[in-house]
Amino acid sequence: MSLKLAFGEGDASYKAAGELAGITALVDDFYAVMDTEPHAAVIRAMHPGDLSSSGQRLSYFLSGWLGGPRLYREHFGAISIPDIHKHLRIGSEERDQWLWCMQRALDRQDYPPEFKEYLLAQLSIPAERVRQRSQLEHAAKSG
Repeated sequence: MSLKLAFGEGDASYKAAGELAGITALVDDFYAVMDTEPHAAVIRAMHPGDLSSSGQRLSYFLSGWLGGPRLYREHFGAISIPDIHKHLRIGSEERDQWLWCMQRALDRQDYPPEFKEYLLAQLSIPAERVRQRSQLEHAAKSG
C-alpha cells in the first residue's frame, strides 16, 4: 500500500509537475508566453534576448523547490531568489505580470486543477518576496 503525499510534502509536487520533463515544459511555456504576449513586455525587457539560460535556471530551481533533485544548487550553487533579482526594479505590476505569465503557462499543462491552483498560490509567495526585496534595495539607493 502506498501513501499518497499532499502537495508540498516530500516529492509530491515534483511528481505532480511531471518531474523534470514536466517542469521544463511548464517553464518553456512560461517563457513562450512572456516572449510573445504584449501584456508581459515590461518583464520580458528585464531578461536577455536569448531565454534558454533563464529557462534552464528556472527549471533547475523549480526541480528542487518542488521537492525533486536540487539541480540549481548542483549546477550553479546556492540561490536566494529575492537577492538575485534585487538589481531589478520590481513592483506590483512586474510581480503581477510574472504571475500572469505563469498562470497562462499552467493553463497549457495537463496538471490536475488542484495542483495548478496550489502551484500558482505557492509561486506567489516568492514573487512577492522578490517585489519586497527590490523595493527595499531601490529605496535604500534613492534615500
